[in-house]
Amino acid sequence: MTATSVAAMPASDSASPRQRYVQCASPAGLHRIAYTEWGAPDNPRVLVCVHGLTRSGRDFDRLAAALSSVYRVVCPDVAGRGLSSWLTNPTYYAIPQYVADMVTLVARLGVESVDWFGTSMGGLIGMAFAGLKDSPIRKMVLNDVGPHLEPGAIERIGSYLGQPVSFATQQEAIDHAALLAQSFGPLTQDEWREINAPLVYERDGAWRFRYDPRIAEPFAKTTPELAALGEAALWQSFTAIEWPVLVVRGEQSDLLSRETVTQMVEKGRNVSSVEIPGVGHAPAFLSADQIDIAKRFFIGDGADAS
Repeated sequence: MTATSVAAMPASDSASPRQRYVQCASPAGLHRIAYTEWGAPDNPRVLVCVHGLTRSGRDFDRLAAALSSVYRVVCPDVAGRGLSSWLTNPTYYAIPQYVADMVTLVARLGVESVDWFGTSMGGLIGMAFAGLKDSPIRKMVLNDVGPHLEPGAIERIGSYLGQPVSFATQQEAIDHAALLAQSFGPLTQDEWREINAPLVYERDGAWRFRYDPRIAEPFAKTTPELAALGEAALWQSFTAIEWPVLVVRGEQSDLLSRETVTQMVEKGRNVSSVEIPGVGHAPAFLSADQIDIAKRFFIGDGADAS
C-alpha cells in the first residue's frame, strides 16, 4: 500500500507535529515505520505513545501537544497501520516484531531512556519491551490493558478485524470507525473526526481503512494454548519491570477486568492504578481530566505542561 502523507506542520514550530520515518527490519525484509514528533527535537526527555490494534499514532495528538513543552513526544504508527509499511509476510504482525521496531525507533531518537504511554496493543508492546534486560523504558502508562485479556473482548475484536469494508464518503468511514470504537467514551462528532480521519484513505472512489487487513491472520490463528503461553510471557515481563507503572482502566472495559488490575498492583514492583468512570475500552485521553492523569504521573502535580 502506498499511503498519502499526512501534512506536517513546519519543523521550526516545536509545538506542532513533524512527520518522520525510520527503516526497520523483519525476517522478510525491510519496512518503514512512520511517526509524528512533537516538542523540541533536541529534548532528551522523550515520551513514546503507542496506539491500539487498528488505530494510529494520531490518536495522541492532544496528549502530545499537552506534554510537548516538557517532552519530545514520539507517536509511531505500528507496522501495517497509518503511514507505516505493510509487512510482506503477515506472520510477523505480532508483539516480537513490534518490539523490535520500537527498539530501532528508540535507537534513532538518540536517547538513553524513554517514558511510555501504551493504549491496548501499545501497552502489550510496552510491557514486553519494558521487561527486557537493560530496557530504556523508565516510566509507563498502560491504558486499559494487562497481561490477561478477557476472552469476550478478544472475540468482539475478532468479529470485525480485517473485514473487507469500504465507504462512499470519508464521513461514512469516520462514522463506522466511531461505531467500532464507541466504548472510547462519549466523544463529540469533532473529536471522532479528529482521531478517525487519519485512519482512512480514498482510492478509486472508495474510502477504506489504512490498516493492513492481514493483521487479522495471526490474530485468528491464536489458539487457547498460544494465548495462555502469551499471557504467561507477559506476566513474566510485567513482574520484571522495576520502574513506575500506572494502570488505567475504563470503568466499563470488557478487555481489562478489575481482578486483573488488582493482580497487576499486587504482583508488580511499583504499580499504581486509576479507573476512569463512564468509559470502556479504551479511554481516549482527549479530555482535560484524562490528560491530567498522564500529566500527574509523568511530570508531577507541580509541573507546568500546559
